[in-house]
Amino acid sequence: MRTFDYSELPKELYTTSIMNMVSKIHEHKGRQDLYINQRPNELSLLCDIAKIQSTDASNRIEGIVTSNKRLSEIMQEKVAPRNRAEEELAGYRDVLSIIHESYDAIPVTPNYILQLHKILYAQGKMSFGGKWKDSDNAIIEIDANGNRRERFRPLPAIVTPDAMEQLCNAYKQALSAGDIDPLLLIALFVFDFVCIHPFNDGNGRMSRLLTLLLLYQNGYLVGKYVSIEHEIEKSKETYYEALQASSTGWSESENDYLPFVSYFLWVVAHTCDVFEERVSGLVTDKMPKPKRVEAALERSIRDLSKRDILTQCPDISEITVERTLAALQRAGKIQKIGGGRGTKYRWIR
Repeated sequence: MRTFDYSELPKELYTTSIMNMVSKIHEHKGRQDLYINQRPNELSLLCDIAKIQSTDASNRIEGIVTSNKRLSEIMQEKVAPRNRAEEELAGYRDVLSIIHESYDAIPVTPNYILQLHKILYAQGKMSFGGKWKDSDNAIIEIDANGNRRERFRPLPAIVTPDAMEQLCNAYKQALSAGDIDPLLLIALFVFDFVCIHPFNDGNGRMSRLLTLLLLYQNGYLVGKYVSIEHEIEKSKETYYEALQASSTGWSESENDYLPFVSYFLWVVAHTCDVFEERVSGLVTDKMPKPKRVEAALERSIRDLSKRDILTQCPDISEITVERTLAALQRAGKIQKIGGGRGTKYRWIR
């Protein structure tokens, strides 16, 4: 069986690029509290939007979708799920809320991972929720012609409980030793978790939820305010390419972690850049006016009228708002809803 030991950093990760990305994320972490403390009300709004985007994007990656209106209502717990997809969206919402509110009280142990998985499927009361897989599984790739091929075969079901115990212990021991940067440990843990593929269903979504949990526990809170899952969805092809490249030879402990770790750090660093750009605009009001109009639409959980935008941005002229709305429509970033005095605009997520 594949074993897990993070006492030493894999030699392929000793690169200038890797260390530069780690340093960049550390620098962001150093500025993080300053940003968060300056405008707590605005940051609370960003947090609400990030939760919606995270739930939508992480499920969309797996082909689980609903309408924007239903998603908004589910996130606000205004309606009960009416089908399997909405049950899984509601389950993700619930796990995400627990991680946001209680990340410091969730130990990285197999039992707690099982509990989170059980909550992920609690809305539909799926029998496999909160249980390790009971049969061997495979990661299947489907090409443009519909042909299926096995891309990767994870560990057998019979060894999964022991593998998860080893994985969690290896992470905790290495974190305690302090010899490897936590960012790199998180990337290694998440990748090996995906390769174990410990559940019958929900492995990808659980990997992204665990990513947030581990980042928060190590002081990297950017995912609370800008959706990391959304950034992964936007680069989904690269995400899958990195997973595939790093999984070759994994069962024999001969895989190369570099492609996935590079991608993981890039996503976190890019999310930090997006966060600082948004917060800089909130804090200093120096964001260009068209960008502020765009940000107002992207942050909103509801459709906005031109009047709504002018109310939020009182120093921006009506003609600037109109020009920006037209440009965003041409770019395919927003959708026009209705007509006449009742016209509203919806951010395409």
